[in-house]
Amino acid sequence: MTPEDIPLTVRALAYGYTRGSGFDVEGAPMHPDLEAVIATAAARLAANPEQVTKTVTVGPFNESRGAGFQGWSLAELAVLNRYRKRAQ
Repeated sequence: MTPEDIPLTVRALAYGYTRGSGFDVEGAPMHPDLEAVIATAAARLAANPEQVTKTVTVGPFNESRGAGFQGWSLAELAVLNRYRKRAQ
């Protein structure tokens, strides 16, 4: 996955979650709150695009990174659920 693909991937996930509600006919978000959800989720995905847990050890120091994007955060879900079309 290239860095250019990350926002498109997250936008597609948001589009699928809301079943297109809140997006225009070209698939672009129509509301600033949807754009913010896509930006924050894309930032988590960009921090670790391989989506694997990493641990780096240098001397006595360790750095561990989680798998990155593992789903929507509660704040993101609050926004996405306002646009989500629920099955009847």
